[in-house]
Amino acid sequence: MQPLLQDLKGFPQLKRILVVGNGGRENALGWALTRSRNIEKVFVAPGNGGTEIGLGCLQLEIEATNPEKLIEACKKNQIDLVVIGPEAPLAEGLADKLRAAELPVFGPNANGAQLEASKEWAKNLMSEAGIPTANHWHANTEEEAISILNKLQRPLVVKADGLAAGKGVTVSESIEETKRAIKDLFQGKYGSAGSKIILEEKIQGPEVSIFALSDGKNFILLPSAQDHKRLKEGDKGPNTGGMGAYAPAALIDTNKLKEIEAAIIKPTLKALNRKGVDYRGVIYVGLMLTSSGPKVIEYNCRFGDPECQTLMPLIGEEFAEVLYACALGALEKAPSLSTKNICSACVVAAASGYPESPRQNDPITTETSFEENMQIFYAGAQKNTNGELLTSGGRVLSITAQGKNFDEAFKNAYKGLSKIHFEGITYRRDIGYQVRKFSKQDSSN
Repeated sequence: MQPLLQDLKGFPQLKRILVVGNGGRENALGWALTRSRNIEKVFVAPGNGGTEIGLGCLQLEIEATNPEKLIEACKKNQIDLVVIGPEAPLAEGLADKLRAAELPVFGPNANGAQLEASKEWAKNLMSEAGIPTANHWHANTEEEAISILNKLQRPLVVKADGLAAGKGVTVSESIEETKRAIKDLFQGKYGSAGSKIILEEKIQGPEVSIFALSDGKNFILLPSAQDHKRLKEGDKGPNTGGMGAYAPAALIDTNKLKEIEAAIIKPTLKALNRKGVDYRGVIYVGLMLTSSGPKVIEYNCRFGDPECQTLMPLIGEEFAEVLYACALGALEKAPSLSTKNICSACVVAAASGYPESPRQNDPITTETSFEENMQIFYAGAQKNTNGELLTSGGRVLSITAQGKNFDEAFKNAYKGLSKIHFEGITYRRDIGYQVRKFSKQDSSN
């Protein structure tokens, strides 16, 4: 392993990286890191059935819930950097345990992961720091929440306080819908995540995703992205983990980004520092661009999914070194991170029945593979004993493609998606409608 920060006299060369997680985000991170300069090997643990298909990564079947085995694997494989993908192991303190074993880790400790693991904690941080967000109310019981609703007498956004895999949010259209969402959470729809809830006023405007790579003191920004949370076309249906994304977000120009940096990113990092949090990882800020300015909808303590899949093809070969510098608290030692001046589009293919009860164990067949401007990142996929690829989760895979403009990028993505088949394949044909000029019918061609 490379020496820790106190021993550095210059910026050391990276060779071997471990990505922890089993989704499309982790496959995309692994793929991007293999394309970083001087990298010899990238391992993904536990990965999924598609981890070794076209990515250039090696799979280690070790769960994120087994820090002892991960530490053992890092020592055996001479890992120089660990990148933790999902929020759950971060909230449970995986980064703390790996750092205690003197491993450089990109990903916050458990105290920093509270940004995502507790919406109440995050809202209190925003209030203390004067960071713009929606008006909100905390409720510890169903009776308390209903009482707040009765006083306000208007539909509200209902959020589980804890981690609910991106699905614990209901944007209610009526008071009755708000009541149902409150009851669902307190009756255990998302387990302990809903034992406390946040009620928010409804605010209006387009949503964008901002990603800051932090070393605890400083940060750099990645290109912005725009996600599509709703299951059905026209932004209808239930919230999901994300049905597609594109980058860069056309709504964010240089001036708007400076405004967001000054009003939100810098105050967030300072507020974390005041709480004694040495945050080394990505701060993902979900924003709504309202008529009164950008407001924070939520924080996440990891890369978004599927935003990560659409961002990684835009990121330059310095990516691994930048993450390593963040892990060591030495971002000033990192090279500048280059980005490609092209458009990137991502469309998620989900299983029938997603998000409530996704169908599983259907064979996945494909007539396409990785190309210069198209990537396939598997998520809910596993191999059976015969080596056949089967569906195993809600969001099965994502197709990401690039082009000189968004029309070209999305046309490439949907063309690639048309060559992938499994029973009940479900996807939106209007992803990127904000930036596309051709009709959604073109997506099926």
